[in-house]
Amino acid sequence: MLVLAYVKNSRTDSAIEAFKRAGDYGFRLSALSCNPMLSSLVKDGKIGVVEFVYKEMIKRRIEPDVCTFNIVINGLCKVGKLQKAEDVVEDMKAWGFSPSVITYNTLIDGYCKMGRAAKMYKADALLKEMESKKIYPNEITFNILIDGFCKDENVSAAMEVFKEMQRQGLKPGVLTYNSLINGLCSSGKLDEALGLRDEMLGAGLKPGIVTYNALINGFSKKKMLKEARELFDDIAKEGLAPSVITFNTLIDANCKAGRMDEAIALRSLMLDSGVCPNVATYNCLIAGFYGEGNTEAARNLLNEMKDKSLESDLVTYNILVDALCKKKESRKAARLLDEMFDVGLGPSHITYNTLMDGYCREGNIRAALNVRTQMEKEGKRANVVTYNVLIKGLCQKGKLEEANGLLNEMLEKGLIPNRTTYEIVREEMLEKGFVPDIEGHIYNISVSS
Repeated sequence: MLVLAYVKNSRTDSAIEAFKRAGDYGFRLSALSCNPMLSSLVKDGKIGVVEFVYKEMIKRRIEPDVCTFNIVINGLCKVGKLQKAEDVVEDMKAWGFSPSVITYNTLIDGYCKMGRAAKMYKADALLKEMESKKIYPNEITFNILIDGFCKDENVSAAMEVFKEMQRQGLKPGVLTYNSLINGLCSSGKLDEALGLRDEMLGAGLKPGIVTYNALINGFSKKKMLKEARELFDDIAKEGLAPSVITFNTLIDANCKAGRMDEAIALRSLMLDSGVCPNVATYNCLIAGFYGEGNTEAARNLLNEMKDKSLESDLVTYNILVDALCKKKESRKAARLLDEMFDVGLGPSHITYNTLMDGYCREGNIRAALNVRTQMEKEGKRANVVTYNVLIKGLCQKGKLEEANGLLNEMLEKGLIPNRTTYEIVREEMLEKGFVPDIEGHIYNISVSS
């Protein structure tokens, strides 16, 4: 009972110590004491300790129950250890317990959060396995799958799951519709998204701010700012309050459209509404002002951020690096990378590729190649964008053979050329009379495209 008492008092470390001591002295604990401790460890993200406790329980012959297995499976799924989670399911069966709908939902959620087509296929296979064992999926099962397929940009599969959910007599809720509306908006299918919003209303469900944010984001991506603003104005009419995400989405869209006056007006409305701008708000505005060449306004916003104790994030630094590189001040941009490390931010591929591109535009290929070396020392391998930037830079300096060498290196590393690669090969090599020596692979595709 000591273990349980520690957990109830949020002293998980002491509970673990008591658990270990109980083992040392041969005291027999029960699942009743261990399960809350496991739950607390999962909540704290200490999955390594969860694995230790679970193995110790089996070793000490502390009989687990269904709850024990589900907690451990949940913890493993949260950190992407899906194979280990499936091994625990097998343990569960060996102890004479049948996986429940909660077990399957946890596994399906784990695979969905991992994303990628193969993982989603596995999640769908688990649904079929459930049904074959007469374990009936519930609303949570379908919501997990729908959200997973939408985030994997496979809205058609999500819609099929949605239809299956209805065929089984289960009623979609607000979460279901929000996932689908967001998925459709992200895919540019705005009419279908609005149709689902109307269906939602017809079913007596009230769209929330998450629904409106998804729709506003969809129209903003399509540069349909009038419609996005109309949706924004509808929020108040429905008795809802716009969130920081709502404002940021609209501010970003207006900044990208060069409508800085409207973006600033939205920021003012944001403040009047009692919604505090965050780093993302400032990033949108700073990028917008730099985009139109208003360096002074961008700097004023950076100073305002400091005054409000808002720390620059990776996106802020990427914007600053890009702005300096466009002004042909790549050396200054390079110094920002040192500053990033000083504040504990690791530059991303975008940071390094932007700086390489800046040096290449200035004709300083050696500096660009040095940035690549630095990037790889930091554990980031060159990607397709890196190669595109360097190949183009070498071509524009007339170093076509070296560019050809990088093209071969890119292919040898298994990287798949994109449209930009083909355009560079066509414009910087073929149109200048240079045929790359790569067994015709790129050449044939370039000619046909």
